[in-house]
Amino acid sequence: MPDNPMLTILVATLEISDGQYQSARERLAKALSHPLLKPEEKFRAHKEMARLLDRLGEFSQVFAHLRPAADIAPQLVEVKRQDATLVPTMLADYKTAYTRDLLGRWAGREFPADLPPPVFVLGFMRTGTTLTQEVLGTHPDLFAADETDLIAATVKELRRVNPQSTRQTELLAGLDWDGVLHLRRFYWDRARALFGDRIGTKHLLDKTTMNSIDLGFINAIFPDAKLVFLLRDPRDVCLSCFMQTMVPTPSTVPLLTWLGTARFYGQVMDWWLTVKPMLTMDFVELRYEDAVFDFEATFRRVFSLIGLDWNPAVAEFHQRAAGKYIASPSYEQVAQPLYSSSVGRWRHYADEFAEIEAELKPFLAALGYD
Repeated sequence: MPDNPMLTILVATLEISDGQYQSARERLAKALSHPLLKPEEKFRAHKEMARLLDRLGEFSQVFAHLRPAADIAPQLVEVKRQDATLVPTMLADYKTAYTRDLLGRWAGREFPADLPPPVFVLGFMRTGTTLTQEVLGTHPDLFAADETDLIAATVKELRRVNPQSTRQTELLAGLDWDGVLHLRRFYWDRARALFGDRIGTKHLLDKTTMNSIDLGFINAIFPDAKLVFLLRDPRDVCLSCFMQTMVPTPSTVPLLTWLGTARFYGQVMDWWLTVKPMLTMDFVELRYEDAVFDFEATFRRVFSLIGLDWNPAVAEFHQRAAGKYIASPSYEQVAQPLYSSSVGRWRHYADEFAEIEAELKPFLAALGYD
């Protein structure tokens, strides 16, 4: 079906991943010239052309395709079904409703040995959470769960057993000790149903990036957990997010516009900076740039947090990643050795950042990227 636009776009997508850039460019140009192109086809073609031009180093032409894609996005059926205000509204509530007392209510209590705390890897999208998961998951004493619903399902269970309120903080405040144990058991029952004997006696690594939104809930139920929170230059994060084609959800539809991407990044990171001083979980902030330029020292610090010895084999994480399914747009990157070209990539598009400078400036300063 050589004249089918979407099939043409999908073949071009595969060709980009395979390095067949000239063929992909011709296909995408053909698709974009189709007189009856549907909105979803035009959106995808512009996104893929932007990704291709970025790889080719033709940076001045990339936003000429990203911006038309952003203009088309509101017309897409799946985008219309999403509530783009859902997550920002939740975060605004959490910022004022979560308190140090609520987060630390069960800190210091001894939990049953069969309900241990997981290791959580969180951050914002495109900050290096998948890279971190693959490095840590190479260790023989860690089992990595990639983008699961474990926390989301446990939050739903909280609402099911305690339906008298819609506010997460009120539900947590009403929990007694048995209720906390029930939720931990629910989490572990679901984890063992998903992964069975593969977990065994290993530490469970729960990498579901945007569980950052539920950091308050996680700390309240697992105050004894370990947390690895990923940081990366906000400009590189926003650029990478805006360039990706993601499944529409309440957490991804804000990324469909350039300004929306920066604002949503700011909302999530503002929540992190608010909740961070109140956490009882032991945590480490891992900078993506440190992982790239000082790999061993950076990850030694993470393994020390978890309580595991350094294993030199983790440096070969990309070999393991190449042979498995990874539920993240980062699958291509983590299946190869670390490279530094993704650091400071935003500089190729410096002029485009004038529009979102005010949104990012507070976080460039707060996170040490100014």
